[in-house]
Amino acid sequence: MTDPQQNTEVTADFWFDPLCPWAWMTSRWMLEVEKVRPVRVRWNVMSLAVLNEDRLDELPEGYRELLTQAWGPVRVVIAAQQLHGAEVAGPLYTALGTRYHNQQQPKDRATLVAALEGVGLPADLADYADKDTYDAELRASHAAGITKVGQDVGTPVIAVPGADGEEVAFFGPVVTPAPKGDQAAALWDGTLLVASVPGFYELKRTRTAEPSFD
Repeated sequence: MTDPQQNTEVTADFWFDPLCPWAWMTSRWMLEVEKVRPVRVRWNVMSLAVLNEDRLDELPEGYRELLTQAWGPVRVVIAAQQLHGAEVAGPLYTALGTRYHNQQQPKDRATLVAALEGVGLPADLADYADKDTYDAELRASHAAGITKVGQDVGTPVIAVPGADGEEVAFFGPVVTPAPKGDQAAALWDGTLLVASVPGFYELKRTRTAEPSFD
């Protein structure tokens, strides 16, 4: 487990799909963690469309409809990374997530263009939403995250070096609203504590609130 008192910065890899509101909540918490712990987030793409492509018949109709919209945003983020560097993923995720979740903008080309332009990226990257040009890279990024935790979870996935040198990886945490300040630090420390215990798999309770984007 990472010692919360240490001064050495550690990298926390975070896998996201821009469409998932719960991953968005967790990502906003991670931005708070960067302020209160020596942690730097490295943003990576995973895909709900890829995760569920072989089990569409098992999913509720509403979720299947959502997945028809899921290819475009992740393809655009991957294209932006491939063409403009890995570091653009975080700002572009923030631009997309703010529009999709906080502002409830439609998941269409216009929103993609606005997000791209908002972070200084070329608007024509939105063309990749309908192209499979970088699908191999998308699937590789997805696999890098999901294989750390197994196929029966979703987004987000977080991986961080443990105190013993072994990687600690987990799905979640699922939380709303995004904790801030000391609460954000406490959740980080506690999550690493339980995730680092060999054989620990799950801690869960029924969700009684929708994501709060305030």
